[in-house]
Amino acid sequence: MSHPVSGLHHVTAIASDAQANVDFHCGVLGQRLVKPTVNFDDPGTYHLYYGDTVGTPGSLTTFFPYPGARRGRIGRSQAVATHLGVPVGSLEFWWERLARSGVASPTRSEFLGHPRLEFADPDGLAMILEETDDRLANGDPWTGGDVGLKHAILGLGGVTLAPRTEGGVEGILMELLGFHPVGEERIDGRLVRRFHATGALPAGALTGSVDVVTGAIDAGTAGAGTVHHVAFGVAGLGEQEAVRRAIVDSGLEVTPAIDRNYFTSIYFRTPGGILFEVATSTPGFLVDETRECLGTDLKLPHQHEPMRAEIEARLARLSVR
Repeated sequence: MSHPVSGLHHVTAIASDAQANVDFHCGVLGQRLVKPTVNFDDPGTYHLYYGDTVGTPGSLTTFFPYPGARRGRIGRSQAVATHLGVPVGSLEFWWERLARSGVASPTRSEFLGHPRLEFADPDGLAMILEETDDRLANGDPWTGGDVGLKHAILGLGGVTLAPRTEGGVEGILMELLGFHPVGEERIDGRLVRRFHATGALPAGALTGSVDVVTGAIDAGTAGAGTVHHVAFGVAGLGEQEAVRRAIVDSGLEVTPAIDRNYFTSIYFRTPGGILFEVATSTPGFLVDETRECLGTDLKLPHQHEPMRAEIEARLARLSVR
């Protein structure tokens, strides 16, 4: 029987400047700004979603930009790298594009036979462009900017986790989220294991890998340039409730289901210190906009709509340049 979890849904990080974030993730990486909305728990702060043409689950990177936020430190108890999948043979294009855009010293590397480029966004968020396989074949790459289909980002290729304690996160991945190990290598003396989801994909969804690094890593501190949480995808509320019951039965604390307008979420923290979310694929980002108009207007959750004038006055105007 297939596991309810289909793979990654999104990764959310902290940024320091909303416009600089848009300039990099749209202007340099060529992603679509799928939805500018607000942090539901802090509506004076943007929540920016980037992804493919329709915001397919598994294509999404999202950001909370806090103006002037201090730089965090990437390390233990965090997701320490966010991977984006790109077509095979496209890394030379990306090397040249990143260099032209002023990205400092992207590093060429390889993991389990997949060539990749490692670099950082303007806040220091560790990112990897990795030539990928058919795990990202169901997406709808965005080509509305100046990056063509031959090179366009295919989706969220994966994430690298550095748990506080060894074993805990791997147990969560395998026993609660239905992932299985597919390979391992040593990088800079540390063992890195890769896991893939075993669950069936909802229509159109993408999957992604989870890498777990073990060994001595300095403790991380939250701030700009660090990952806030990692979200895993399920098809709908029934599948989410099945995962929630498994989390409760394991003895971990988990939130009730929370409506996020475009999906419903539950949250729990792993013994390794990393915040996980399990998000539904429905209703999706077309629930309040057409495909053509995605990302063009500030969208507010219904509970904050009466405060629109006040919220807009606090938020900096954004443009995709």
